Amino acid sequence: MFKNILAIYAALVLSIGFSGNTIAENMMAGNMMVKDAHSYANLDEVSSDHLHLDLTVDFDKKTLSGYAEYDIVRQAAAVSSFIVDTRDLTIERVEILGEGWQPTTFTLAAPEAVLGAKLTIALPDNARKLRIYYRTSPDAAGLQWLTPQQTAGKKHPYLFTQSQPIQVRSWIPIQDTPALRLTYSARIKTPKDLFAVMSAVNDPDAARDGDYNFTMPHRIPPYLVALGVGDLHFKAMAGNTGIYGETYILEAAAAEFADTYEMVKVAEKLYGPYQWGRFDILMMPPSYPMGGMENPMLSFITPTVVAGDKSLVDLIAHELAHSWSGNLVTNGDWNDLWLNEGTTSYVENRIMEEVFGVERAKMEKALSSQALRRELKTLDDIDTSLYVDLAGRDPEKAFSGVPYIKGQLFLLYLEEKYGREAFDPFLKQYFTAHAFQSMTSAKFIAYLKTNLMDKYPGVVSMEKINEWVYSTGMPDDSPRPTSDIFARVLQDQQDWLAGKISLTDIATTNWTVHQWLHFITNLPEEMAVGRMAQLDEAYHLTASRNNEIAHAWLLQGLKHDYKAILPRLKAYLPGIGRLKLIRPLYKQLATTPGGLVMAKEIYRPARPGYHPSAQKVLDKILGE
Repeated sequence: MFKNILAIYAALVLSIGFSGNTIAENMMAGNMMVKDAHSYANLDEVSSDHLHLDLTVDFDKKTLSGYAEYDIVRQAAAVSSFIVDTRDLTIERVEILGEGWQPTTFTLAAPEAVLGAKLTIALPDNARKLRIYYRTSPDAAGLQWLTPQQTAGKKHPYLFTQSQPIQVRSWIPIQDTPALRLTYSARIKTPKDLFAVMSAVNDPDAARDGDYNFTMPHRIPPYLVALGVGDLHFKAMAGNTGIYGETYILEAAAAEFADTYEMVKVAEKLYGPYQWGRFDILMMPPSYPMGGMENPMLSFITPTVVAGDKSLVDLIAHELAHSWSGNLVTNGDWNDLWLNEGTTSYVENRIMEEVFGVERAKMEKALSSQALRRELKTLDDIDTSLYVDLAGRDPEKAFSGVPYIKGQLFLLYLEEKYGREAFDPFLKQYFTAHAFQSMTSAKFIAYLKTNLMDKYPGVVSMEKINEWVYSTGMPDDSPRPTSDIFARVLQDQQDWLAGKISLTDIATTNWTVHQWLHFITNLPEEMAVGRMAQLDEAYHLTASRNNEIAHAWLLQGLKHDYKAILPRLKAYLPGIGRLKLIRPLYKQLATTPGGLVMAKEIYRPARPGYHPSAQKVLDKILGE
């Protein structure tokens, strides 16, 4: 029934069609606008096309305080209120600019668990701007405050934001929906010995005087507004790329990511001009919960990918790819996250293929596909669809491997069916035609039909397209990426397990990280502890300094009750905040009574150093 309803909905919306750019243009064109279930915003009545922030950073109180100022854009002739989203904000007063600045009334509703508190502001007819004076909570979900002891330098505190999907409302009162796009400017006041950067035009030579000004000249969705404050310094790389971070990591990160500018040029060749000016990177503290965040002009990147051999730089390709998919063309709400992440994962792999070769790209596709098929077995059926109805649910529920890898495989399926000679120009034109616009599944399908399917009739049916987007699970004919290199790895593994060869007979000297991950993750579920010990003695896997290899091995060690990994596990978990690397380990520990006790012993002292979003996930796993 669920599949049928979605298919009917898709067909209905497809028949209506969409066009336009801004919300106002959509309304004027008579296009249907579907309200974002995760925002109180009355975008159909009033919105804004520019935000100005004036905020003071207080590390002692762990608060931001100041005001957010909006230029008012009316969508309806008669509108009496401006409704924004908030979470745990203290609203001090609101002013509107008509003939002059004057106070206006407002109502802050009781908070709702997922959405936060609705702020309704009275909007007189003559209001051209409004200012909301506020301060954040020390526990704001979108902010992480690190003490000097929690940083590498140990001398200065650090602040960073994580706004996606709906956490920007915890540090800015805003119409928090990706259907809104607006430019922004900001004045950020900090302690004088710290440096501030934002997802905007940054000046690495700005005086470190505690007073910083920023401009984002392109219209972006609210979740891409980002701020970082700390003992930050800058190192230029080639072209329009560079690294911000604490000094300890600048040289290593610049060496690791030296191919970033080449990635930019490759992406431009494939998908059109890079429209954001600079592509800089902010190296985050170890507690950062994400791999990366595609904040325009300044991607936030976990230090866990600085491996010393460029083996994990597909993350850089992924965040760069968002400069086209996600930042330039944005999912209209979080039901359609796959439009951001699936398209980005596809573009990422194409960039990696161009820069690092076909074989590496094949291995990365194969690893991702295998991980998805393992994950699908653990997900509720409803969460295995590309389009997911998240009404009433936290949109963070959308962030699984499904929008990323199933979305990537959908585009790979189209590439295989139509050939790159047809699919590449289609995707490039898609980015060009919808630049700085929001996108929905239905609108994407309509564009796909007109600009690819109708040009090459009979190649792929609309029924198949709807199956990919709206049905659960994986289509029977979905791509299954493979690698001849991986086939050799598994053959060696099977021969060793069968006693035909010894570990010294396996030529691992030049193995890539991908080969090691394939070898480790495909170890049989039933395997003697002695076998694990043999592997560890031969390859020193417990001592691996590569965070991805260490994670895969530690997880297998827990599954196989290989207790020799426990000292490393106890050191590994508190030192990393990236959920991808720690959540599976805590989850595996929690499967046994003894493991759960150990997990809590590790977690409780480590918890203050984890990001609030990581705390929420891990608290639930461990029953804290």
